[in-house]
Amino acid sequence: MSAMPPQQKTDAHHKMAHHKINYVEFASADMAATQAFFSAAFGWQFKAYGSYLAFHGAGIDGGIHPADPADPASRSDTGGALIVFYSLDLAASERLVKQHGAAIVKPVFSFPGGRRFHFTEPAGNEFAIWSDC
Repeated sequence: MSAMPPQQKTDAHHKMAHHKINYVEFASADMAATQAFFSAAFGWQFKAYGSYLAFHGAGIDGGIHPADPADPASRSDTGGALIVFYSLDLAASERLVKQHGAAIVKPVFSFPGGRRFHFTEPAGNEFAIWSDC
């Protein structure tokens, strides 16, 4: 068995590569209707973590969170998708995006499965980077 290159990590479901898109999130004003639609129409499978629904079986794993009408400035909370990158070194990735002009809009926080932060690139689009390391 050969060793995996350092920029990749394999788990039981998929290969995770450093600084590659790994996960997508979007908001829903009606979580039950969204879950029912994607389950029936496309066969997605869901696992609930409180009010958050993680999904798989969509070609890329992702999650759906309740829309927050009190936070219209957050694009992912008003219906846009949040693209999430995987990192082998979260602190180094945070330094990297800041070095290239990103603004950190949500500092590092923990969630079931790891830690992540959100940033906006210079044009204002929001992204996130997560790590399980």
